[in-house]
Amino acid sequence: MNIIDGWLQQATISPSPNFNARPEAADINLLVIHNISLPPGEFGGHWIDDLFHNRLDAGAHPYFEEIAAMKVSAHCLIRRDGEVVQYVSFDQRAWHAGASCFDDQQECNDFSIGIELEGGDEIPFTEKQYQSLLQVSKAIMQHYPSITTGRIAGHSDIAPGRKTDPGPAFDWQGYLKLLA
Repeated sequence: MNIIDGWLQQATISPSPNFNARPEAADINLLVIHNISLPPGEFGGHWIDDLFHNRLDAGAHPYFEEIAAMKVSAHCLIRRDGEVVQYVSFDQRAWHAGASCFDDQQECNDFSIGIELEGGDEIPFTEKQYQSLLQVSKAIMQHYPSITTGRIAGHSDIAPGRKTDPGPAFDWQGYLKLLA
């Protein structure tokens, strides 16, 4: 995979309005793995896209009433079939981490790239998702050399007590072994 001007050339591009500039001195040095499903536990459809584009219909599902007004995004989403959708340039700050800390650095959105896997904490991810995640991770690590395997974390690692994703179903050992 190739990255040009912060965009994966092999991804489906779907620009979100939910981003802003990183601080001028920010070194992109962290990759954060998340999971998402909308409604929770359901896959497919347009709901994640709608959330990241501020057009989620609050009346379409009871859970959406809680989140429809949120302004959030991730750099990429990897769907169950392995499709990679990119919403924000890696060079920009996506709004994926919220209140967070890694290695004594606060506000992880300032220096991280966020990848969402379509899934849930207790639901195994697909082989196609792991294949895509490996390809995307390798491209990111090559383009942003400050991101090493030691600087890849789950949302739960940077926001403990507040977030649980990517959850126990995520195969950290297998992912990091193949990435090394």
